Amino acid sequence: MTCLPSQSGKKLGLVIDLDTCVGCQACVTACKEWNTGGHMAPLTDIDPYGGHVDGVWFNRVHSYEHTSEMGGRTVNFPRSCLHCETPACVTVCPTGASYKRASDGIVLIDEDKCIGCKLCSWACPYGAREFDTDVGVMKKCTLCVDRIYNDNLAEDDRVPACVAACPTSARHFGDLGDPSSAVSQLVAERGGVDLMPELGYHPTNKYLPPRAHTKRAASVAAPALEPVRAEGGFLGWVDRMLSN
Repeated sequence: MTCLPSQSGKKLGLVIDLDTCVGCQACVTACKEWNTGGHMAPLTDIDPYGGHVDGVWFNRVHSYEHTSEMGGRTVNFPRSCLHCETPACVTVCPTGASYKRASDGIVLIDEDKCIGCKLCSWACPYGAREFDTDVGVMKKCTLCVDRIYNDNLAEDDRVPACVAACPTSARHFGDLGDPSSAVSQLVAERGGVDLMPELGYHPTNKYLPPRAHTKRAASVAAPALEPVRAEGGFLGWVDRMLSN
């Protein structure tokens, strides 16, 4: 079985704001586009235009209707690997293919060692592992390691593809092991939470819960519109005919 590093120098991960995510799927398609030619390439597509669509996706967005005493709302929930501090997917791997990096805490897969036994997918409670039937190995989110460390890119572009593509800035990337980092401060300010903390895997990625909505309607400063008076003549006749 694979051992975990005693500690990692950094804890790189994502902070996802469920209040501003609109479920547009931009992160999903950007992730697919980048990674199908990246570290874990290719990302297989099976029967993409037929009746039995399948394939490998590192990022998926689920939408739920949530009802409370304040009313109803749609909550969009992006899901990918959480790069846990104590990932069960790593410790169950019989070949050492799944591993956690000591330098930055990212969980990766060595495809040359993977035998496709799927033990990691059974152990992961978050459904973050994907089996590529074309090559017979497991694949998963890498936090775009081939992008965030790419010196050929401008510094502002050295973020995961999903973060760069998000039109509402609902996704944030940084070192969650540094209390002074922007992502750590955001988690502290908004009360960021772990996904299913009771399992004890200590996900690095955090979710910012939706803000509470009030029942107060927005005030409208514009005056009410005056009733429209029927025009006379030909235009009035046309208006009356169209209104019938």
